[in-house]
Amino acid sequence: MTAKEFQTRSLFQIFIGYFKPHRRLFFLDIGCAFVMSLIDLAFPFVSRWCMYTLLPANAWQAFFAVMAAVVAAFTLRAALSYVIAYYGHTFGILVEADIRRDLFHHMQELDFRYYDKNRTGQLMSRLTADLFDITELAHHGPEDVFISFVTIVGSLAVMFSIQWRLALVIAVILPVFFAVVWSFRRSMAEASDAVKRKTAAINTDIESGLSGIRTAKAFANEAAELRKFDRSNETFKTSKRMFHKAMGRFNAAMEFFLCMLQAAVIAAGGWLIMQGQMNTIDLITFSLYITTFVSPIRKLSSFMELFANGSAGLKRFVELMREEPALKDAPDAEDISRVEGRVDLDHVSFAYRDNLPVLHDVDLHIRPGETVAVVGPSGGGKSTLCQLIPRFYDVSGGSVRLDGKDVRHVKQSSLRRNVGVVQQEVFLFAASVLENIRYGRPDATEEEIFKAAKEAEIYEDICALPDGFDTYVGERGTLLSGGQKQRISIARIFLKDPPVLILDEATSALDSVTEAKIQATFERLAKNRTTLMIAHRLSTVQKADRILVVENGEIVEQGPHAELLAKNGAYAQLYRTQELRHG
Repeated sequence: MTAKEFQTRSLFQIFIGYFKPHRRLFFLDIGCAFVMSLIDLAFPFVSRWCMYTLLPANAWQAFFAVMAAVVAAFTLRAALSYVIAYYGHTFGILVEADIRRDLFHHMQELDFRYYDKNRTGQLMSRLTADLFDITELAHHGPEDVFISFVTIVGSLAVMFSIQWRLALVIAVILPVFFAVVWSFRRSMAEASDAVKRKTAAINTDIESGLSGIRTAKAFANEAAELRKFDRSNETFKTSKRMFHKAMGRFNAAMEFFLCMLQAAVIAAGGWLIMQGQMNTIDLITFSLYITTFVSPIRKLSSFMELFANGSAGLKRFVELMREEPALKDAPDAEDISRVEGRVDLDHVSFAYRDNLPVLHDVDLHIRPGETVAVVGPSGGGKSTLCQLIPRFYDVSGGSVRLDGKDVRHVKQSSLRRNVGVVQQEVFLFAASVLENIRYGRPDATEEEIFKAAKEAEIYEDICALPDGFDTYVGERGTLLSGGQKQRISIARIFLKDPPVLILDEATSALDSVTEAKIQATFERLAKNRTTLMIAHRLSTVQKADRILVVENGEIVEQGPHAELLAKNGAYAQLYRTQELRHG
């Protein structure tokens, strides 16, 4: 389902929609639950018949035959219980897997702006804890409600056939009980929702604390991290306490009504016996049916907790699924295959937020195969300028075009296949070196991966690792040096071999010797392809066809290295500053 479909459907419709692919398992679960309910209903009735007919007649053979049938029925009940436990949970897991698949798929469609505003720990909580509660509701919810309904209605029907006066007493008490149960539903649901939000917050703090553990240790700030965690944990405990209070009130009311139900049956039944309108055997039968009531009523108690947790999880899931990505393919978006590499930025303006403009009326035209370097002070808009080309963000004004096509009318997947980006902040997956390089082109052969590693000047380093290309790089590549991580990310781009290349300070983590080697390789890679090179070190951009100086969101100068030096403007000042610093 799309975000629009999630917006137009109710929570119940969305929830039931996930049952459809696995309806066979669902009906198997419900069918077994139905047979179990019939067995539970039959036992008091059979016991009554034995006490009325077989025992007074001393029909021992028939009595023990009936008892053998009862044992067989309870054996069947145990087998059905196994089927419900195994296949019912299998059904719940399949539903959870489908929901998680759709949620993760939707998260992949959300744009950079969404992840700029939301923390990883909160999103992880929605993919794990929330979905577990939805699974429990999917499996146990319908089953518990169905068993309770069949058992209670069936028991009342039998009891009315035995003694309608006593059955009427029970029938009057039950609606009051269910009304009280329903009144507690809202407070439990609200408390559960609060718990989930606090759980997401504590997960965020844990994720942040673990990700920054090296920084915390470097500054000897473990105590500060513990204090932050304790504050989050205390908030979580408070919200959990409120949920348990709501659940405690519910359980207290349930236990009170169960006891009152038994007392009412004995009291009313005793009075009917004294009036000669009922006998002891029927009162025993009623007591057995009240005992039969206990199980479904307790199931309803569990269901209320399941419903509170599951509906809160479902609400948070649907809330995220209804979130529409700010960047979407236009209805007329097309695939592009053969890209020459002409890039045009026509009077582009951009702001991350309305009141914070980053780029102002930028006009830039890059020829196919041209190498353009982008330099300037930090925060001037260099990276933002390049992020608009693969459409990581949409322009606030003007347009970005690739080969004359507005990128907003090109399918994002097609656009990004043709634009390669080596980002300033390197991210490696917790996998092997080989898998991290292959991420550039998943269908690449090992020979192609080895070639890309050689071009990135990382092949020999990889071969020296304990398991070569199969070496595990650790979380975010922590088992590798900064230079190794950067060169592996560069190897990815060599493997991808895109017609448009963006290098966002791609050599910033390399030493001077390795940087010189990589720079020579970049020059070979840039041949016959459009290349934008964001650089801090001006020594790496001198051979560029054109250098742009970006300050305060505007291109203040552009031209070849020698020409810009001769102008003695902003570029010359940057160049002299670096010469003095490194001199």
